Amino acid sequence: MTLRGKSFLKLLDFSSDEIMELILLAEDFKRRKKTGIPHRLCEGKNIALIFEKTSTRTRCAFEVAAADLGMKTVYLDPAGSQIGKKESIPDTARVLGRMFDGIEYRGYGQEIVEELAAYSKIPVWNGLTNECHPTQVLADLMTAHEHFGSLKGKKLVFFGDTRYNMCNSLMVGCAKLGINFTACAPEKYFPYPGLVDKCEKIAKETGSVISLETDPLKAAANADMIYTDVWVSMGEPDEVWSERINDLTPYRVTDGIMRSAGCNCLFMHCLPSFHDLGTSVGKEIFRKFGIDCMEVTDEVFESKQSVVFDQAENRMHTIKAVMAATLADL
Repeated sequence: MTLRGKSFLKLLDFSSDEIMELILLAEDFKRRKKTGIPHRLCEGKNIALIFEKTSTRTRCAFEVAAADLGMKTVYLDPAGSQIGKKESIPDTARVLGRMFDGIEYRGYGQEIVEELAAYSKIPVWNGLTNECHPTQVLADLMTAHEHFGSLKGKKLVFFGDTRYNMCNSLMVGCAKLGINFTACAPEKYFPYPGLVDKCEKIAKETGSVISLETDPLKAAANADMIYTDVWVSMGEPDEVWSERINDLTPYRVTDGIMRSAGCNCLFMHCLPSFHDLGTSVGKEIFRKFGIDCMEVTDEVFESKQSVVFDQAENRMHTIKAVMAATLADL
């Protein structure tokens, strides 16, 4: 790979070979970590972690991965940064670009992370925006590769609200690696047509198929991976819960959905998940709407087919691969 100095902003920016090389590098880093082999390839470097949206997995993955590579991190939450408030994005980027070797950004519009990369002149990594979540999908693809050995020709179905970052990036990642992809939702929740068109063009080159479906059982048939996410994204108002629950409950991942796919199908979720009443949000939803789970049942979430914690761990290994590939000579 020759990715040194390049930012990791969205999967559309990378070739199929580059994405697969990052997955293989992550798997190598995982083996090294499990066997205690040091891999401090970025010794002495410093990176900034900008979190306008908080996260457990993304922050921990970046900080542990950076430490394993020999780097130090500075965490900037909304209270610790003037980005976009008292200081513009270009000015912030130019300041940080002179102090750090790389920047992670997790927040709102994709245009923010793109602007950070344009003005900082150092690698910028997208930890999540409203439109894209490339580090998560890289971990998802790694997890699938670990289980299946080969990805080409497999089938992934995303259930729920398919208009936002997770479905967007999964659709691109699947198209790039020759994985058949289905978005299953009511029509008003279908992905943006322009992105579907781009993915269909990529899929023609890789031999995969992109499809949209409203029938959950039909979509799930013979799937290798069933994927879902929370129904209300970070930053959306509480008022949308009633509408989403009404519209998307038929698209909840249940044991029946998993049976339609088959016993070898993996259940996947980027977390956090509302699969029980173990959270304050889950309890509040139960109080208001009388349901004890949302996008997935607890039975499926805790089943042997669930690989959600493999995905969570693999965030660290794939993020490590992205940072090493863009900062070190490999």
